[in-house]
Amino acid sequence: MVSFEMNDRKKIGLGLTGFGIFFSCLGIVFFFDKGLLAMGNILFFSGVTLTIGFKPTMQFFMKRQNYKGTISFSLGFFCVIIGWPMVGMLLEGYGFIVLFSGFWPTLAVFLQKIPVLGWLFQQPYIRSFFDRYRGRRVPV
Repeated sequence: MVSFEMNDRKKIGLGLTGFGIFFSCLGIVFFFDKGLLAMGNILFFSGVTLTIGFKPTMQFFMKRQNYKGTISFSLGFFCVIIGWPMVGMLLEGYGFIVLFSGFWPTLAVFLQKIPVLGWLFQQPYIRSFFDRYRGRRVPV
């Protein structure tokens, strides 16, 4: 059964994920610094694993429809670790988009409910773009 309570493991996982995103952004700002990018990747992956659990993480990455994204993300992770940060980040970016593309409809609904930013996303042209993808199934 899935637990939606926020225990200490999930709090630590969210913190690690946040630090992973922070260090990855900092590594990009500092002209693809391989140390910061590697640290960001390790923190991000360990944070996601702690947040949702080891078994669900492996099930998500090993789904048949996620193979292309998993392979791309893993190769990018490996390239960053061995010292090719630009190639690695390109591969990781592609893998991230492929892996998490099912979450965009959920993100769109969330963005439309933010008070100031939601007004922008309620405009007809932007709303029609989001409505195109709203009917798809979210992988959660």
